[in-house]
Amino acid sequence: MTNVSHGSTRIAVVIPAYREAAHIAEVVRQVRQFIDTVIVVDDCSPDATSTEAQAAGALVIRHEVNRGKGAALKTAFVKLKELGYTHGITLDGDGQHDPAQLPAFVAALSEPEVMLVVGNRFANPRGMPFVRRLVNTSMSWLISRICRCPIPDSQCGYRGVAVANAAVLAALSDHYDYETEVLILTARAKGLIRSVPVRTIYRGETSKIRPVRDTIRFCKLLWRL
Repeated sequence: MTNVSHGSTRIAVVIPAYREAAHIAEVVRQVRQFIDTVIVVDDCSPDATSTEAQAAGALVIRHEVNRGKGAALKTAFVKLKELGYTHGITLDGDGQHDPAQLPAFVAALSEPEVMLVVGNRFANPRGMPFVRRLVNTSMSWLISRICRCPIPDSQCGYRGVAVANAAVLAALSDHYDYETEVLILTARAKGLIRSVPVRTIYRGETSKIRPVRDTIRFCKLLWRL
């Protein structure tokens, strides 16, 4: 385990989780080979997600009602600030994000004034389902133009975020549209955004994204902003 702390920089990993009892313990164990502190926010899972995460060494915060991925991330960043961490690296609890790539995020976050680091799965999209690749490419093209900076993979949840980035708590969205809102708000505030190549592991899991509902939320977000 490595306690990532360099001078005034302290980094922890954040995992929003819902119904991840089958994978969360292994994800936490792999993450802790690189970074000591792992905060899992269990968004009111009906299974043993909290128990498994805690047994693997994570600090677990549990929502008493299901509030959405965005709400879970906001809960985690409030906790990071309370504990004195300067950065959080977010990844999913289903094993699709490779913890071995955490050092790349740590390195990118060490650059002066970087507010947000986004994983780029399109550097090596092998295995990504065609429809998902098409949708993500289209959305990334659109978000890049809204943000006025290149964001190759705007929908990647593997990210490094500065706790000082005001967009983290200013974003009003509580679901999957939250990550898009954080990107847009960060760009509008002239925050420095970087991308790093990442490998994503696809194992046939069913996506928790609901295409119709989440597309409507995305459209509402763009209208509101």
